Amino acid sequence: MYRKLFKPLIDFLLALSAFIILLPVFFTVMLILWISNGGTPFFTQLRPGLNGRIFRLIKFKTMNDKKAADGTLLPDEQRMTKIGGLIRRTSLDEIPQLLNVIKGDMSLVGPRPLLVDYLSLYNKEQLRRHEVKPGITGWAQVNGRNAISWEKKFEYDVWYADRLSLLLDIKIMWMTVAKVFKSEGISQNGHVTAERFTGTGDRHLRTAE
Repeated sequence: MYRKLFKPLIDFLLALSAFIILLPVFFTVMLILWISNGGTPFFTQLRPGLNGRIFRLIKFKTMNDKKAADGTLLPDEQRMTKIGGLIRRTSLDEIPQLLNVIKGDMSLVGPRPLLVDYLSLYNKEQLRRHEVKPGITGWAQVNGRNAISWEKKFEYDVWYADRLSLLLDIKIMWMTVAKVFKSEGISQNGHVTAERFTGTGDRHLRTAE
């Protein structure tokens, strides 16, 4: 009953309340990024949600779109702006995702919504992370976030899907607050973002945003 009825209702009410409270911060960050990014404060991208259904994720844009001579995007560390790095470290870039929660595409707590390209790379067990709605924060995020391997992240995601409960969600949200203040696990060693998942056991490459 919690999973199908109370969790969506709690998500909507808390996300709406949080967005209203954070409106001054939202507009301040939006204005700063609008100026620093030349009028593009937001980053949007298609991501798979519950049961693999595709939706459009929205975040604050923390990297510019500078390209190399061949037309490809420069590495993440060269595109991350100073203000973008600060916004990312404080997790303020996640605020717009409250709109995704209000729309019902996401939950406050759940596996992070990753790239659509990854759907074909998951094994059968890893694909089970889509049995629940993706979240702004999740069990993997409070247990290492981007500092742990993809395999461990997916293990945590499936663990959460099997044990989803009100008490677990409260625990994760409480732990998230502590992680935000400590700025832990924002990126993987040697990178300003996470590396790209290329399949279990394969070499990981960097991903954008």
